Amino acid sequence: MGRVTERRRVVRLRDGVVSERPDTLVAEEPLEIRLNGKPLAITMRTPGDDFALAAGFLVSEGVLGRPEELANIVYCAGATEQADGTTRNSYNVVDVRLAPGVPIPDITLERNVYTTSSCGLCGKASLDAVRTTARWPIGGGHEDGDGDGSGEGGGFPPLEPEVLAALPDRLRAAQRVFDRTGGLHAAALFSPEGELLDLREDVGRHNAVDKLVGRALTRGDLPLSRTVLLVSGRASFELAQKAVMAGVPVLAAVSAPSSLAVDLAAETGLTLVGFLRGASMNVYAGEHRVALGVSGAPGAPGARRA
Repeated sequence: MGRVTERRRVVRLRDGVVSERPDTLVAEEPLEIRLNGKPLAITMRTPGDDFALAAGFLVSEGVLGRPEELANIVYCAGATEQADGTTRNSYNVVDVRLAPGVPIPDITLERNVYTTSSCGLCGKASLDAVRTTARWPIGGGHEDGDGDGSGEGGGFPPLEPEVLAALPDRLRAAQRVFDRTGGLHAAALFSPEGELLDLREDVGRHNAVDKLVGRALTRGDLPLSRTVLLVSGRASFELAQKAVMAGVPVLAAVSAPSSLAVDLAAETGLTLVGFLRGASMNVYAGEHRVALGVSGAPGAPGARRA
């Protein structure tokens, strides 16, 4: 298996003093994902949770949604030559096997995708494609009949702003590898009450989300209709897409969303929160899931409208 961190020499300048020392960096290696033996995609990722990453990627692609649809995932031979002339498996190629009867998407040269650690599937899908292929429609909340906006699995209680405001600190406190490298993104699932349910780190924020979703798939926890997904950076279209495809009703980010992410959230009923820093936040879509009533109104303590 690849290492999560690696050591490299660095020349350090502090207050005019030059020194040389080793530094701990986050590892970044390519992972090729194959589907029933055929190449599907390559992503740059931090090694670890590779099977979950592959499974979560296929959830966002609409291929998987239930654990029984997945037969198995294995590492393929990916030998690399060592300095002493020997070879070892690089563990950078995984093959996902679908269960019998699960439809296999058309894999063509045009479909094969190279994904970078920064952008995910750049320009891949239209808003309509995500909205029509999502297995668990999130809905618009109050108007969908059950008041949860999840499409499945019971009511989603209004989120108190104080709960949302506390999530970034809880995410940061749980980031173990970031403390050593300062170079990892994180994604975490929280309950509506603010309980940390799961957290993954990766050099790519979309990979961290895939690892969360893949773990949920194998545990039989999809759809994630009673969770809040928090990401450590910006909220791109790809992250909003992954949230919708996993049935997540609330996506929050510590930085800005993209315009296409906001459009997708409005189309699908996703609650999208950006610039979640301290007690401040912007709700770009789906505000019905956040307790944003006028100060003094029932059910909205501490919140007010300017």
